[in-house]
Amino acid sequence: MRRAFLILACGVSTLLPATPWAADPPYVPTTSLLPALPAEYAPGVAACDGSTRCVDRVIREMERRWAPLDEDCDHDAVFALTYLETTREYRRAVSDPAYFDDNAFVNNEDRVFAGFYFVAHDAWEAGRVADVPPAWRVAFDAADRGAVSATGNMLLGMNAHIQRDLPFVLWSIGLVAPDGSSRKPDHDRVNAILNRVTEPMMDAVAARYDASADDGDVPGTSIDAFAMNQFIQAWREGAWRNAELLASAPDGAARALVARTIEIEAAAMAQVLRTAFTYDGVLRSVATRDAFCRGEPAPKLCTGVLGLGVCLP
Repeated sequence: MRRAFLILACGVSTLLPATPWAADPPYVPTTSLLPALPAEYAPGVAACDGSTRCVDRVIREMERRWAPLDEDCDHDAVFALTYLETTREYRRAVSDPAYFDDNAFVNNEDRVFAGFYFVAHDAWEAGRVADVPPAWRVAFDAADRGAVSATGNMLLGMNAHIQRDLPFVLWSIGLVAPDGSSRKPDHDRVNAILNRVTEPMMDAVAARYDASADDGDVPGTSIDAFAMNQFIQAWREGAWRNAELLASAPDGAARALVARTIEIEAAAMAQVLRTAFTYDGVLRSVATRDAFCRGEPAPKLCTGVLGLGVCLP
């Protein structure tokens, strides 16, 4: 099901050496070459003390939320697991006190960022649809309806959280350190963490929720994970630039216009992803996926061909 990423990857595959299955995909930190725009320091939101305890609390909350979704084979469990595994990898990285220029600041960002997802999901579950950002509405609705594959659920969640939530998070916590230096180098260092976790994260989704999620694997290479990581890097770079626009807006009206643009663009991408990863009901179906998750035999897939009933084994 990663064919969409393989299309992008095929253009660069001849430039990349074959890598062992367990190896990380090649990491090309292209966005780190793009400098931040000048900005002034502004104190930002502090949701925790910046210690690794902040991250540990986030992980425990993610585990608490993911467990019942996983038990029910709820399609929302896909992004919940994706985010949990990503945060666990972040926690391993930040155990090095020198990984970031300012570990405490990025730990606080981790807490603020997770809060956006928790609030959106809680509002959806409570039926307060008007309080749910449009990109998240598409993601949660697709999960509730069983409309898309597991990879679709994963990407819809990533899109809403990165392209929609992240600009507001970055703006709220501040883009510049007290000494006037940009926070962008630390923002870009997160991409290396995501690069490490992409392949095992995708494999975990395929193993637990939807066997078709790894249909696009190319044995002996990490091309599919490499391609996905390039998308993620591009989304994160766009989030930084949108945060700069929010920070540099001359007044409330201008900032509201930027915010509305962020919402519209993220929602539009959500609709594209929902369409691209919708089940065809023949080669891939929600019934097959749910049976796989529950450990049950896969149902036969039947369709009409030339007026005849045809069932695939």
